[in-house]
Amino acid sequence: MKKTRVLWIVLALIFLVIFNTAFFAAGGFDHPASVWISYGFIHFAYLMLLLTPALFGGGKSAAVFGFALYSVSATYFLLEFVIGVVFILIAADSYKATLIVQLIIAGLYGITLIANLIANEYTADAEEKRAPQIEYVKRASAELKIILDRVSDKAAKKKVEKVCDTLYSSPVKSHPDLAPTESQILLSISSLKDAVSAGETAQVVALADSLLIAINERNRQLKIIG
Repeated sequence: MKKTRVLWIVLALIFLVIFNTAFFAAGGFDHPASVWISYGFIHFAYLMLLLTPALFGGGKSAAVFGFALYSVSATYFLLEFVIGVVFILIAADSYKATLIVQLIIAGLYGITLIANLIANEYTADAEEKRAPQIEYVKRASAELKIILDRVSDKAAKKKVEKVCDTLYSSPVKSHPDLAPTESQILLSISSLKDAVSAGETAQVVALADSLLIAINERNRQLKIIG
């Protein structure tokens, strides 16, 4: 891990070493304010490019978030590097035009970066809320699949298959008001599992019928709640 970190630091320093060597070797240290402004903004853009991975955050979409943010920072750095070098070569006596252009570019970058960060936060929050909602259907479907494989009676198996199909096609979206109903469904699935293990075919059929009613009722309530 330490070796990898060192390599990343060396990689990051390559641009700084090359750019600063070329800058001072070609022009020395005596430059007008416009040049130093561009010099500073180029370094700022590069620093933001290096710091962008720290803004990625977590969640399932972290890779997508990271790519979007890194693209914004990379675009800003490349644009800033080209414009900054142009201003450095021009070396205008007045710094005002250089400063205004640099501030506009940096401002647009800041707005775009923050907008992406806000969008990422909304998406991450939605994923966090969605996770427990998906968990109900995911867990219940997994349990029913195991149960279905253990049912030997054909009539009972068809009943359980119907429950599986209905649950599998149920919306993953949920609502806090449905928590008691969903908990009861999971408990009924557990009871169904016990009945299958005990070979109680009549009980399996009865529980499958009640589960089907409960799942349909849960889905109906979800439509009403919206």
